[in-house]
Amino acid sequence: QRRVHGQYHVAQPEPAYHGMNFAEQFGKIGFVMKARAVGLRDFGPCMAPMNALLTITGIETLPLRMERHCLNARKVAEFLSTHPQVKWVSYSGLPTSPYFALAQRYFPEGPGAVFTFGVEGGMEAGRKVVSKCKLWSHLANIGDTRSLIIHPASTTHRQLTDAQRVLAGAGDEVVRLSVGLENAEDLIADLRRAMESDP
Repeated sequence: QRRVHGQYHVAQPEPAYHGMNFAEQFGKIGFVMKARAVGLRDFGPCMAPMNALLTITGIETLPLRMERHCLNARKVAEFLSTHPQVKWVSYSGLPTSPYFALAQRYFPEGPGAVFTFGVEGGMEAGRKVVSKCKLWSHLANIGDTRSLIIHPASTTHRQLTDAQRVLAGAGDEVVRLSVGLENAEDLIADLRRAMESDP
């Protein structure tokens, strides 16, 4: 067989597949089909043992972790809902939420651990809360075991106009939380200190 850049050419017959010419058989997607068929055979579709162990461990412990995520989120949301520097909390696990009944019906174990709240003082106050947190990690992703915090208006949604940010639910006062597995009282204390500290 003729080799191109160290690999068998897609237009040559493949002995492992009874001489099939992937280019003739599959046309424009011949390369993709050969990469899939031959690549999977050569490299194996199985995970490395350590990757498999980590994946199955994560799957097996997911219910326990979600229970803690939801419990912590509820405690943090309850704290924020009573704090004088918080304008609103958008968490369907609070009885004041317009979606509380739906959350109870569809998510009786808890409506997750990602939610937003509005801080008094707009853009600068939102930035300050994020920058003053020590335990919460300033990251844009969600669903981590660590608790994450971000001010979307000055980060992920910064390129939008003011009106677009408001429509996207990322107004100047919005802070987004992804509540992790740490001690809830520690998370609350960190947020309290961040909101009540001097600029």
